[in-house]
Amino acid sequence: MTEHVHVLGIAGSLRQKSYNKAALRAAAEMLPEGMTLDIYDIAPIPLFNADVEAQGDPEPVRDFKARLAAANALLIATPEYNYSMPGVLKNALDWASRPPATTALGEKPLAIIGASGGPWGTARAQLALRQSAVFMNMHPMNKPPLQIPHAEAKFNADLKLTDEITRQHLHAVLVALAAWARRLNRI
Repeated sequence: MTEHVHVLGIAGSLRQKSYNKAALRAAAEMLPEGMTLDIYDIAPIPLFNADVEAQGDPEPVRDFKARLAAANALLIATPEYNYSMPGVLKNALDWASRPPATTALGEKPLAIIGASGGPWGTARAQLALRQSAVFMNMHPMNKPPLQIPHAEAKFNADLKLTDEITRQHLHAVLVALAAWARRLNRI
């Protein structure tokens, strides 16, 4: 291991009792050696508006872009809304992708996870996020995947991840993300 890997975690949900926020908190408890995770709240980011952008990025957007630039990698936990990623997540990424020539998202290693109450986890939302990541020139990690179906059975009432198999899979994602970030960032 060489240098430390700093990861920015983003939940694509604004709900206080979000399983995806809980998955990020669980990730923060099981980081491999040499990795830190900063969980970022996208709630303050306003709706993207090119007229507002032309006046200068609002403070929440400037803060988000600075945090993205400081991170070696991203860990996005996305729910699935209507077979896709949530609008709030897409909105945050739309702001972050601007201007395209200098976006902090370009070349950024990315791991995608997601929790859902349904039987498919967040497979379609993750696919939609991967599609957007291609255009933004991020580098999504292919394996191992992590979709957490029937999340209500995997988290307790306090939103602690209690399912041991899911915990093992989440840890494997973190280990792989550390290696992916080191490889792509040459650290």
